[in-house]
Amino acid sequence: MTTTQSKNSHPQKAQKASSVSENPNLPEGPSSPYDMQTTAETFLWLNDQLSVYPDIFSVKPEKRKDTALLVNHPDFLKQILVSKQDRYQKGVGFERVKMLLGNGVIVSDGPFWRKQRRMIQPAFGKDVIEKLVEQVKEANLQLLEKWKTLAENNAVINITDETNELALDIILRSLFSDDLESIFEQHDGNPFSILTDDSERNLKLAVKFRGLTKIVADIIKQRRDNKADRLDFLSVFMDARDKESGEPMDDKELIDEVMTIIVAGSETSATTMNWTWYCLSQFEDIETKLHAEVDIASYDQSPGFEHIMELGYVRQVVEEVLRLYPPVWLYTRKAIEQDKLGEFDIVPGTDIFISPYYLHRHKDCWDDPEKFDPERFQAETIKQRHKFAYIPFSAGPRRCIGDFFGIVETQIHFGLLARHFKLSFVEDHPVELAPEVNLRTKFPINMRISFRH
Repeated sequence: MTTTQSKNSHPQKAQKASSVSENPNLPEGPSSPYDMQTTAETFLWLNDQLSVYPDIFSVKPEKRKDTALLVNHPDFLKQILVSKQDRYQKGVGFERVKMLLGNGVIVSDGPFWRKQRRMIQPAFGKDVIEKLVEQVKEANLQLLEKWKTLAENNAVINITDETNELALDIILRSLFSDDLESIFEQHDGNPFSILTDDSERNLKLAVKFRGLTKIVADIIKQRRDNKADRLDFLSVFMDARDKESGEPMDDKELIDEVMTIIVAGSETSATTMNWTWYCLSQFEDIETKLHAEVDIASYDQSPGFEHIMELGYVRQVVEEVLRLYPPVWLYTRKAIEQDKLGEFDIVPGTDIFISPYYLHRHKDCWDDPEKFDPERFQAETIKQRHKFAYIPFSAGPRRCIGDFFGIVETQIHFGLLARHFKLSFVEDHPVELAPEVNLRTKFPINMRISFRH
């Protein structure tokens, strides 16, 4: 794993400028032009640059037209993401995502994004999540029965595939509830499993995935024709009304939001659970402490929403996993108005790059940043840390809308499965990062499953 070494704890000295519009006051940066991407090459390149410019640096474009900044200082990030967020919008790199997801809340911008965000926000409130936990429990209880059979033989399981399939199952149940069974019957299985069967996120997959929109359209039509009381994400989306016009979402808007939730809701959770099982297998003392917590919790079979507070250490472990392995390791904003970050000028059109992976390893924000230490997320320790030193779900109005659901989902998963099983890492190949759109493992992680008791 790479480690960011900071040579300067303060924002870098600025280049002198005489005119903001013609010659803005920019931070120092590498001399060679470079266009940052969500690739392994950029991942390593950033590590090298941040060892010299730990807080902020500028990059001349290679093929793009605008200067880019990599911003890695929590004060600056607070300004970009919260206090002056209206001066920034979605940046470069979302073209590929839009091909896959359509114009859902992850990729939309401006008034349309604000309208859609307001309309889907109620689906992710505590009262809805509390009821949807039943779907999360059911998916994990089915996995429990499968794992019992495997544990009887101390089988080796591909935990990457297992968590991918579980996370997809959970989000589909949470979206479609009792319509899911009919989808499977009509399509002789799970048509959305192309997301777990194919790890590539390219144009070919985008075309296949967008082809599944007809399934969602059919479900929406059926629900409009045959109204029934349901509680799932789709039903809340369909019931939502714009507060200004009083109108519901049209079918295209509903479909894009559903497709967005399927991908974003499954892939981030799967990646987090995959990394968490691996980290538990590497740190026996942390695994022992987590086992002790789940063993004494008050639930009989599966934890429910009412048991979340009893799984505080599980949450700390998950939050530390999200610090070291944030699912989205690089994302962008684009300046649409003049701004200043400290002494530096931000002109409209500037591409802003943000890397939670490297921010979470900033030596001025974190002690021993490469160490896996869930104690960082005790309540008192969190209070002492800069709020914007930890942004695995981004921050501000564009913070991931499903972050609370994702945390609860992982707490339920480990609260149930870690009570029964121990997973031991099978060292058949090195565990390497695959820094693409999401921060996955380069190869699947294999683990030997055994009963704890």
